[in-house]
Amino acid sequence: MAIFAIGQHPWVFVGGLLGNLMSFLVYLAPIPTFARIIRKKNTEGFHSVPYVIALFSAMLWMYYALVNSSASFLLIVNGFGCFIEIVYITIFFIYAPRQARLFTIRLILLVIVGGFCMILLVCNFIIKKPHRAKAVGWVCLLFAVSVFAAPLSIMRKVIKTKSVEFMPLPLSICLTLSAVGWFLYGILQLDYYIALPNTLGFAFGMIQIVLWVLYRKTTPVTKKQQKQPEQVIDIVSLNPNPNPNPTPEVYPVATVPANCVGNDGNARNGIGTGTSHAVAV
Repeated sequence: MAIFAIGQHPWVFVGGLLGNLMSFLVYLAPIPTFARIIRKKNTEGFHSVPYVIALFSAMLWMYYALVNSSASFLLIVNGFGCFIEIVYITIFFIYAPRQARLFTIRLILLVIVGGFCMILLVCNFIIKKPHRAKAVGWVCLLFAVSVFAAPLSIMRKVIKTKSVEFMPLPLSICLTLSAVGWFLYGILQLDYYIALPNTLGFAFGMIQIVLWVLYRKTTPVTKKQQKQPEQVIDIVSLNPNPNPNPTPEVYPVATVPANCVGNDGNARNGIGTGTSHAVAV
């Protein structure tokens, strides 16, 4: 099997090359996030879910490339994707609190060990070889559509807050160009398992870029602009032997801001949110 099979059309090579280059950039996008985690030795509310899902996506597309010789362009970038996502998850696991570590372990067991191994077993031992590529292709297509649909929540947040601080333009551009490259690669080879989900990726990418243009001049809502309520405790009222002429004293107690939740659910304001970086190719 040729690593760079260009088929019967030179644009297949161009599409595959563009898709690979943009996908590499998307996989490298979280590096500043993990540099910050290493520097502060704390995950600060970041979540492991996007990275486990991205690893699962890369593994799926690698498997599809192995059972479909015409999709060999997917091997290198998704092999790199598997490697870099494992690095991200390892760094997260080192610095995450115990509860987040346990959640990550459960997620890996469910998605990677359970989900991917089940797909391997079914496709290799139940589905016959002539139909194997189609079966894996359908799994990849459905999963890719769900990955590309993930930014809908971010776009809704941008429209609601009129702020693009949660939707970085460079990542949106890379995802859009990646979708263009893989669509071109898939459509010229009549591989609709690659082409179809990337039409959705291109459409969502263009919508994100339009939203960024519309709201880029809007002042983002920052933590400094949001005055957080403070909890106060009247120490006098808790005193079992109060002074007959008390002087009320109030002491502020540090609280967790309403928009700053830990690893058990919602991410902090501006942390752990953003466009999903899983590359659905």
